[in-house]
Amino acid sequence: MSAVDPGSYRSVIFGLEGPRLSAAEREFFTAEPPFGFILFARNVEDPAQLRELVRSLRDVTGRAATPILIDQEGGRVQRLRAPHWFEARPFGFFGELYARDAERAIEMLRLTTRLIAADLREAGISVDCTPCLDLRLPETVGAIGDRAFAADPNIVARLGAVVAEELLKAGILPVIKHLPGHGRATVDSHLELPHVATPREELGRMDFMPFHLLSPLPWAMTSHIVFSDIDPAQPATHSKTIIDEIIRGEIGFNGLLLSDDINMQALAGSLGARAAKALAAGVDIVLHCSGRLEEMHEVAACCPPPGEATRARIDQGERIQSSGTGPLDREADSVRLAELLAEGIV
Repeated sequence: MSAVDPGSYRSVIFGLEGPRLSAAEREFFTAEPPFGFILFARNVEDPAQLRELVRSLRDVTGRAATPILIDQEGGRVQRLRAPHWFEARPFGFFGELYARDAERAIEMLRLTTRLIAADLREAGISVDCTPCLDLRLPETVGAIGDRAFAADPNIVARLGAVVAEELLKAGILPVIKHLPGHGRATVDSHLELPHVATPREELGRMDFMPFHLLSPLPWAMTSHIVFSDIDPAQPATHSKTIIDEIIRGEIGFNGLLLSDDINMQALAGSLGARAAKALAAGVDIVLHCSGRLEEMHEVAACCPPPGEATRARIDQGERIQSSGTGPLDREADSVRLAELLAEGIV
């Protein structure tokens, strides 16, 4: 194990370059341990390699509780793929099915989430960046698209709760995203900065509602979107007004708040400045995903160890996670899901 103080880490989650830690990465993460790591398809080969990578990441930080994150939503956004892992249908599928047969949609979503959780738990991955609680509207940009359940905020909240419940039962922390809502963005925030002119009252009645209904959950992620009726100058990730008044206030989320990836082109300025602005606005933990080591040096220097409030939110998440030790029966869940699909209800 690393000799680093187990209580010492920076307020950042980093990506990695490849499927194994390089010597340079190992040296950097030992000297400047992040709060956690996020994995992508470039980091994954097969189950044995993945388990070893996860083990090595916790070893290099010296903390057994180091969070290991992944985006395993279903549909287009799932980093673990066949033939080694279960592939899930996108959330839009379940939203459409819910409109025809709510009971069966919920059962299928529970089974699907348990199968995802079984893969993650076997690999040692502790956090899944899901569910997406954005509304699925006619204008919703394709980068979200069928990653969102539905246009009705109550349906979004109901199905999002199913995903979160099943992950928590399995000891996996869910991350609700993208606060305070990405559904009205008409451009891809990976490429440019979206501006949403919808009045605050309408946002509160619709877009914010799924997040409000699921606000007791332990982790969440911001969006890089300007809501011009609330803060015309800054995207949510960099807006103290949105974080204080909307996310912490109106929505009522008091858990650990992550930024979306600061490499996304919606944000302006150097990566260090992006990280610093997010933390100053009230984000707890910065997310940096590129895996480029030279960028990580810059970002780490701008991400101090978390303060007392953030540590309390981290501790709360760990307590919630530790209660989730429910059994998972991959074979039985796979059989039941196949039965439902064979009934011709989809």
